Amino acid sequence: MQGLIQDLLEEEVQELLGRQKYERKQAVDAVQGYRNGYGKNRHLTLSCGTVELKRPRVRGLEQRFVSKILPLFVRRTREVGDLLPELYLRGLAEGDFDMALRGLLGEKAPLSASTVARLKEKWQAEYNQWKTRSLEGLQIVYTWVDGLYVKAGLEKEKAAVLAVVASLSDGRKEILHLCSGYRESKESWAEVLRALNKRGVAHIALVVADGHLGIWAVLPEVYPQTREQRCWNHKEVNVLDQIPRNKQAEAGLLLTKIPYSPTRAEAEKARDKLGNVKK
Repeated sequence: MQGLIQDLLEEEVQELLGRQKYERKQAVDAVQGYRNGYGKNRHLTLSCGTVELKRPRVRGLEQRFVSKILPLFVRRTREVGDLLPELYLRGLAEGDFDMALRGLLGEKAPLSASTVARLKEKWQAEYNQWKTRSLEGLQIVYTWVDGLYVKAGLEKEKAAVLAVVASLSDGRKEILHLCSGYRESKESWAEVLRALNKRGVAHIALVVADGHLGIWAVLPEVYPQTREQRCWNHKEVNVLDQIPRNKQAEAGLLLTKIPYSPTRAEAEKARDKLGNVKK
């Protein structure tokens, strides 16, 4: 949110002056004004936290420059908190950026078609840079992979967000890759794994995933030495779906004990108790 609002503040000045930053005035009838750095940083408390913004200053205008974005945004913080999850659930298509930004900033926000287009290009460039960054040197212990189905206007057809999260040797977690893929197919996962290999991930000791066949079909082709493990959380959900609702709380406690049992005998004991609950 901080980056989005800061970009909009910069675009507001660009729209006002009719030229980009550091670009000299060309036309004789161009707006008589110029950028003059930034004012004192301003803190805004939003529903997602507090952000710090640099307020662009403009000199040489007939009237004092006052941003239309900041005052509108300050008055609409509660609406922003209500609007973001609604946009996410409804699915934000490519053509809805203008509607979304005006919902955040108000109908009088200075957002032209060119402003929205430039912002989209900037965000796309940032994403492309992130997803192609080098991963060499990361001490990866194991990874979780999954396809998350969300209605977020990624494609015309239903798509999945393919996610790869790594557990590093120092205990940190790192998101290695996020991209859209068609229904977690073998071809989609192949592109993800080959991209990781190309970016410096030479070895993965263990991959944890659900029962989707796409990832398991391609994993031996790209990382043949990697061990495979089914995700225990997915197993728990699948088992609980087969148990009457009034017994699911008791069954859930027993299911959690099985993978964390100190010995195989105790794990089997919890498994047998779970069998009695199902009956």
